Amino acid sequence: MRKTILSTVIGTVLIGGFAMSAHAQNEPQGMYSADDILDAEVYFAGGSGEEIGDVDDILFDEEMRITAIVIESGSVLGLGGREIVVDTDYFTLETETEADGDTEHRIMVEASQEEVEGFPAYNNEWWEQTKANARDAWQTTQEGAESAWQRTREALDIDDNG
Repeated sequence: MRKTILSTVIGTVLIGGFAMSAHAQNEPQGMYSADDILDAEVYFAGGSGEEIGDVDDILFDEEMRITAIVIESGSVLGLGGREIVVDTDYFTLETETEADGDTEHRIMVEASQEEVEGFPAYNNEWWEQTKANARDAWQTTQEGAESAWQRTREALDIDDNG
């Protein structure tokens, strides 16, 4: 169910490109289906090119921008089969159209094995803390904007009355 809803939501908002960098041997697609990205294989970029796992989820913010992906890692590299959160700063999307016309998607992670091992685990504690941080950041931004507006209005009132 989660994948179906996510596919519908992301499929309708990703016009003009994917928030992740898209690289292709062919021209960029211009629009990407979350359903195609979910379960895509994830590899270390450069170096070994060793597989890390598969895309399990795509996380996005209030403005429908992708902020991270969740990778379900296998037991490779001592990661022990856990779900990890990878911010958009660390990965790119590669697409390749095969000879039969099918498009293959791969996620390439630009991080060392040690960095990947240090990425946060995707669990309820991480989720609740991340939501609280985003909510606090939004409130701080909103309060700052209201405060700046009020100071500007007060300054203009002084000029008009002075």
